Formats: sequence, structure tokens, C-alpha cells
Amino acid sequence: MAANPQERTRRRLSTEERREQLLSVGARLFAQKPYDDVWIERVAEIAGVSRGLLYHYFPTKRDFFAAVVHRESERMLRLTAAVPGLPVHEQISTGLDAFLGYVESHAQGFRAFHRAEAAGDPLVREVYRNGLAAQERQILAALAADPAAADIMQDLPALRLAVRGWLAFMVAVCLEWLEEPDLSREQVRDLCAKALLGAITR
Repeated sequence: MAANPQERTRRRLSTEERREQLLSVGARLFAQKPYDDVWIERVAEIAGVSRGLLYHYFPTKRDFFAAVVHRESERMLRLTAAVPGLPVHEQISTGLDAFLGYVESHAQGFRAFHRAEAAGDPLVREVYRNGLAAQERQILAALAADPAAADIMQDLPALRLAVRGWLAFMVAVCLEWLEEPDLSREQVRDLCAKALLGAITR
């Protein structure tokens, strides 16, 4: 007997492809609903797999959400990695362009990532906070690599706090922008760039 289309689809997907498919479905659902309102059964249904197969990849719902959050964190860091040799002002502009491109292209994942803080689960919140800390370190490393920013690096505790506050500002702006895209990407980029420069410049 010929296999049905769903079975053929399952065989075509590698382990990594299947995992990526499940995470994409999860990002969409977690972006639309609070953590407690997302059902694993619904994820499996949309992906066209059994609940047992989903649990094979992710033992619990919190493991699944943590994997969604970690995936988006890694993607953000990869897309906004610093370009060696560029001055800080150019780094900020280039990095924000890349970041806003990510926000536009992966809006569901971006929303899902930033729902993690409200999830209430310690594991999920830890993954989320680690992701934010990695973004903070990436920005600080870009600043440290530019000799022209040497004076900015002198007061590291204040600089860390300024970057942390700016990240919260940028997230709020981007979430609002996704809901009401009245500004162009360039306008949002310039707004966020000015805010960061204002926060770190003494």
C-alpha cells in the first residue's frame, strides 16, 4: 500500500529539519499566545506529527519553549555579529540594520523570544536572560574594539547599565513597530542609534 502524503513528508525530513520545523511552529504559537495558552498537542497537529514524536525531540513543554527562545537568541547574535575594523558609529548602524532586518523577517520568533520573561518558568527565563546578556556582551565587545571609544570604556559599570537599558528600549520600540509600522526601517534604525549613542556618550 502506498504511503500517505504525511508519512512521505515525515521520511523526507532529516532530524535537524524536523526539529527546525517544530521550533518554527512553536515560535509562531508562542508569539501569538502566552506560554500557558500554548498546547503541545496543537504544535504537533500543525506540524503534522504525533505528540509522542514531539516529546521525543523535547521532553517537556518548557524544554520546547526554552529551545524556541535559545534558537532565536542564537539567530539574533549571528545576524548582528560585529564586523572587525569598523568604527563604533558604523558598527551601530550596520548592526541595527541587520537586527531590524531580523525583526522584520522573523517577527514571530522575535515576539516569542521576548515573551519568555513573562513565562514564569525558571529554565525559560534563564535562557532568555542569557540571550540578553550575550547581546550586551556583543555590544560591549564592539565598543572595546574601537580605539576611538577608549574614553567610553573607562567607566565599565555605567556603560554596562547604559547598554542594558538601551536594549530594553530597543525591544520596546521594535515590538511597537511590528504592531504599528508607521516609521520606516531607516527611521527606526536612526532612532535606536541616537538613543544608544546618547546613552553611552559622556
